[in-house]
Parts: sequence; structure tokens; C-alpha cells
Amino acid sequence: MFKQFIKLEWKSFLRSASFATNLALKIVMGFVALYFMVVFTAAGVGVFFLLKEDMHLDPLATVNKFLIYYLFVDLVIRYFFQKMPVTNIRPLLTLPIKRKTIVHFSLAKTAISFFNILHVFFFLPFTVVLFTHGYGFLVVFWLFGIAALIYTNNFINVFINNKDSVFYGLLAVVASLGTAQYYHVFDITNYTQPFFAGMYTTNYLFLVPILLAIITYYLSFDYFKKNLNLDTGLAKKSDQAKTENFTWLNQFGTLGTFLKNDIKLLKRNKRSRTTVLMSFLFIFYGLLFFTNSIEAYNNPAMHVFAGIFVSGGFLFTFGQFVPSWDSAYYQLIMSQNIQYKDYISSKWWLMVIATVISTVIASFYLYFGWQTYMLIVVGAIYNIGVNSHLVMLGGAFVKTPIDLTLAKKAFGDKQAFNVKTMLISIPKLAVPMILYAAGYSFFSANVGFLFVAIAGICGFTFRNKVFAIIEKIYKTEKYATIEAYKQKN
Repeated sequence: MFKQFIKLEWKSFLRSASFATNLALKIVMGFVALYFMVVFTAAGVGVFFLLKEDMHLDPLATVNKFLIYYLFVDLVIRYFFQKMPVTNIRPLLTLPIKRKTIVHFSLAKTAISFFNILHVFFFLPFTVVLFTHGYGFLVVFWLFGIAALIYTNNFINVFINNKDSVFYGLLAVVASLGTAQYYHVFDITNYTQPFFAGMYTTNYLFLVPILLAIITYYLSFDYFKKNLNLDTGLAKKSDQAKTENFTWLNQFGTLGTFLKNDIKLLKRNKRSRTTVLMSFLFIFYGLLFFTNSIEAYNNPAMHVFAGIFVSGGFLFTFGQFVPSWDSAYYQLIMSQNIQYKDYISSKWWLMVIATVISTVIASFYLYFGWQTYMLIVVGAIYNIGVNSHLVMLGGAFVKTPIDLTLAKKAFGDKQAFNVKTMLISIPKLAVPMILYAAGYSFFSANVGFLFVAIAGICGFTFRNKVFAIIEKIYKTEKYATIEAYKQKN
């Protein structure tokens, strides 16, 4: 039966309207995966000699000490980026296929996830080096225990992926523990390190993580099996309806109508609300650059890079998915007597307003000096004049619908990726960095500010002509986009 499921998955991939996009993504992601495998392998070998010879520490004891935080970071990354098991169950439930078989297949898909395999390229070389340097055969039991903990994380993520309150509660607990350890109030590693060390010093303690992995698998299995039916697993939740008219936007005519729809979308849907939260967190991204805490970020080009992101968090997280936000009713919009220019303008104004608000909130960066805040201001000007147009242009080539009930992939996913959007993304960041670096290097920081601001002002001045170009492209892609949005799997 698993063989038949695999055939169905393969046909779904080949027949998808976004087949070319998916194929290009697979190729690019293959190179990215290869890069990370090499990096993790080098780290697995090098960390032993770094800890033992340079820092004069016991490599295994040191890794065990911080392993609890390694596992939690892995869980956080999985929560936001790992693709959940997806199987189109509607046609399967009418066939003589056991429900448990469908669930086992869906969960098995996560077992071969890159998020699981990648850890092998760190822990296996590290274990081999430990074995060849006198740590004995028991280190293999330690490796089995680590592998079981990685898979425990995998199934925990599957289980809590639709339970945000559980995840954020866990996040708060671990953040508190990390803070307590940093300020020497309470050190959780004093309790976790002996357990991880016990997987090496004993020949039985490694069985505990294996048992834990089995338990979490069956918890996930039981959860999905109970919800694997049409009336609960596929039915949409009915929430209490609320009436919000936003009549003050009526004065802007058709533009106001679209703005009302977008504001309601941002307030009412889980995915869009998460996007707003992520864009707010981007405001604090500049602290990594302007506090000089990371030496590699302490240069003019990277500072303007930070300015672009601080002011443009909403622009990037929301704008890259236009018009996918409206995929559920895009056919209805296109059947109305609506000018594409009005539709595009409403999205553009929403991003402009959000950029201005972000820039005002980011005024606390004045604490680091007026030049620091000027980097954010000129970044906002460039975002309004240039990047807002570029994200709208890239959106014309995004042809995968968005499920507004899901908050996952808030930072971006394959829905916003293809070769065209990747090429369009280059001037979003590279051009302002080059402009500022050139002005800073050959003249002064003020000239660098001026170069970036002029580019943004020029883009704003010619926005009508740019809108005309974008409108033409949207019309060209219209029917391909509608066809793609009809696909459910």
C-alpha cells in the first residue's frame, strides 16, 4: 500500500501546475542540503579537536552539557520550517484502505525529512572521532540515544504543530531557563548533563530516549487517526461572526474597499496574524547589527541591510505572498468589474503604511546615534520607492494558494520561490547596500544616505509607470494563476 501512496505522491508532483517551480526548488534545495551536510560533517569532526586541543575541555562532556539547548533549537526550527505530513485524504477515505495505514504513511514521510537526516552528518562523524580517540564502544549507545531524541523532536513537532499554545508555552519555559543560566540563578544543565552522559557510561540508559521516541510516535499517530475523517479532519472551524465596517475608508472609493478587505484579513486569519507578529519582530533585528555584538555585521553595507529589514518587515513577509493571500476567492475577484491597478494600489498602500509605522516604532534606535536611525529612515524610503514595487512584481509569479487557517511558514516557503522571484529579490537588498557602501567609501556616510534615498524617491516618483508594467504582467499571468489556485494538493 505504501508503494501505491508513493506513486500518487509522484504523480501529484509531476502534474502540479507549479511543476517547473517545484523542480527548480528541488534542484536548488539539493545544493543547499549538500552545503549544510558538508558544514555539519566538518563541524562534527572539528568540534572534537576544538574543544580538546584549543579549549582543553572534555568534548563529550561539553556537548552533553549544551545538548538540551541544541535539541530545543532543533525543535524551534522544525516548528517554523519543517513541512508537516500532508496527504489528500478525501479520495482515500472512500476506498478500502485502513485509516491507520494512511496515518502511518503520513508520519513515515517525516522520518526521512532533511531535518532528521542532517543531524547524522554532525553526530556520526563526532562519534567516530570519539571512538578512535579512546572513548570505547559504548559511545555507539550514546549515538543511538541522540538519534532517538532527534526523532522524538520530530514527532513532538508533528503533534504540537496545530497547538500553538503548547509550543509558545514551551518556548517561554526554555527561554526562562536559558536566562536563569546566563545570570547564574539556575543551571538546568546540571540535571540534564548527567542523563546524556549516562547514555555513554551505562549500557541501558540509551533505551529511555528510544522508548520516548516510540511514545511520541504513537501520540502523534493517535491524534491524527482520531481526526482522519471528513467531518472533523477536513471541516473548517466555525467561529463567531463579527461585523467590522471600517466606514471611514469609504472616502477612498474602490481603494478603500480593498483596504478594508486586507485589514479584515490581517485581523481574522491565523496565518496573516502571525505574519504581522513576525514583521513586528523584524524591528528588533537591527540590534544584532547596531550593538556591534557580531563582528561580521560591523560594516556599512551590512548596516544598511539591517535598515532595510527593520523598516520592511511587513513589506517582505506580507508583500511576497500577494496575490496568494486572496487565493481562496481570487476567481471571484477576477470575475468582477475591477481594475487591476486598484487592486495593486491597495496592497501597495498597505505596505507603505506598515513601513511608515515600523519606522516610527524603530525610533528607539536613536539611542545608538542619529546616523543609526538615518540608516533605518533611508531604508524605509528605499522600501517604499523600490522594494514595494519589486515584491508586487514578484507576487505575479507566485502561483501556490495559501491556507489562511495555518500559521506555519510565516517566514516564507516554496510558495514564494521560483527563478523569477529569486532574480527580482537581488535588487531588494544588493542595490541599497552597494549604493550606501559606495557613498560611504568614496565620500561620507551622509552621501551614502543620499544615494539610497534618491533611489527610493525616484522609484516613488515613477510609481504610476511601474504600476502600469506590473498591471500588464498580472494580466498576462492571470489565467495561469487562477488555474493554479484551483489545485488543492
